Amino acid sequence: MERLDVNATLDYTTSLWRIILALAVALIIALTWIIVPLALRVRKSKLWVIPGPPSTSWILGNLREYNDSPRDLISDEWMERYGSVVRIHGFLQTPMLSITDNRALNHIFTNYTYLTKPEYIRLDLSKLLCSGLLTVEGERYKHQRRILNQVFGSAQIREATSTFFEKALELRDLWTAEVTAAHESTRMDVLHGLNMATLDAVGQAVFNCDFEALKSHQKPNKFARTLERVFSMPNQKHVLVLMKNLLPALNFIFDPNMGLVNEAVDMMRGIGAQLVAEKKAELLRDGKTAVGGVSSLEDRDFVSVLVQAHLNPDVAGGQRLSEEDVLSQFPTFTITGHETTSDATAWCLYELARAPRVQAKLREELLAVHTDSPTMDELMALPYLDMVVRESLRIRAPVTSTIRTANKSDVIPLETPFRGLDGEMHDSIEVPEGTMMIIPFMAIHRSTAIWGPDAAEFRPERWENTPKASDDIPGVWGHLLSFGGGPRACIGFRFAIVEMKALIFTLLRAFEFAPAVEAADISTMPGIVLRPCLKDAPDGGSQMPLLVRRCEVA
Repeated sequence: MERLDVNATLDYTTSLWRIILALAVALIIALTWIIVPLALRVRKSKLWVIPGPPSTSWILGNLREYNDSPRDLISDEWMERYGSVVRIHGFLQTPMLSITDNRALNHIFTNYTYLTKPEYIRLDLSKLLCSGLLTVEGERYKHQRRILNQVFGSAQIREATSTFFEKALELRDLWTAEVTAAHESTRMDVLHGLNMATLDAVGQAVFNCDFEALKSHQKPNKFARTLERVFSMPNQKHVLVLMKNLLPALNFIFDPNMGLVNEAVDMMRGIGAQLVAEKKAELLRDGKTAVGGVSSLEDRDFVSVLVQAHLNPDVAGGQRLSEEDVLSQFPTFTITGHETTSDATAWCLYELARAPRVQAKLREELLAVHTDSPTMDELMALPYLDMVVRESLRIRAPVTSTIRTANKSDVIPLETPFRGLDGEMHDSIEVPEGTMMIIPFMAIHRSTAIWGPDAAEFRPERWENTPKASDDIPGVWGHLLSFGGGPRACIGFRFAIVEMKALIFTLLRAFEFAPAVEAADISTMPGIVLRPCLKDAPDGGSQMPLLVRRCEVA
């Protein structure tokens, strides 16, 4: 029998306790390094003069109630009670702002070089979107935006309109077969079909590549299925995401979804690499590597523009688009180019299903057009379709809010002065460096002061006479913030609007829609995009069930 080495055991135990003690001391030092400066900054902040709700948690402040509020409705309550600039408590009582003042928003959108997305949000987004247009800042953003602007002009979107109708008609035919087989109205997850149609549309119209997502019922489509699984993942709660701003180490916590995200990113970058290699060989062969070396609209496609910007021999290497910047645009535009449009269209169909009068009126206008594939100009000239789309994007904007952080101290002017807790009137706010600002788009879209007492209702006719109060909303489109505002507004908003109208045009001419479940059973998944889901099926992922039947045309 071996003798127990007591001394060795004691030495091991002592060493273990020393390690634990050292780690505890290191943790205390780290927390002190974070909390003490934070406490001093919080105590001295001039933001406390701004009215706002009391903190409901010493650690989480008001973040839990913000996180748990469906469709950001808490922002409406704060705006109604405290005004267009509201001070709220963030993590560890850090003061944050919720801003709906139009002049302040215009200032924030315009000064995007130092009022930026917080780093932790960019890091989170970059896991799926890489270093594309949505995640970069500063000169890198300006460079990418300048190059990509030429891809999303009116001429290019006019050319893409036929593709939008091609995919919309393909989806119509798939749904027709499904409804016909049932011999009656069919409960259908319309979001699934819309996801496939918009994925194919962005592939064909932007990348000149057929993803064949709408053919996935005939043969397995791993790419389409992987993206759909990514969109059905439960997103991180706002609370955790906001806490990462103060505790960056939280970014390195194991995320069980990252394997699926990485798989999707690898697929999108792989497709991009192949398209870039083919286009590079083509441009080098034809001698069109310089920017401006192509003249026809057909040659000014997304991939050609990117490859030219990467190879252009007429500029210094530092001014060329890097290979990483080129490949990052493929995940960025694959995701943003189809998910937001499919979600927005699904919500629009949902609102039409709940408003049969509006649905019938719109269908009458659409059936008066004597072609299945109108031109972009003909499509955009349909007045009631325009009202319906605007109204849907007002109350069901896919992106409900955004966040900015001040990278330096700033003074933000206000349209509406407020009386501070110091008793004084203030026509501006002094924002210290590091201040986080929530911009709740939906609170503005639902404001009764702007849209009237029926602001929460789906009523397209309100766009016959746009409220005067909406004129100053600093959005890039339609007196709304659905696509943001300023130089960082959505680069593809025209693309999305025309595609959404093409889908609604095609589907409303062919089908009648009705609710499949009670309105109270429809919920939303937490995340950057307003994804629909069912309350009683939280693990079922994004879905929008509707009853669909063929339209009986007299």
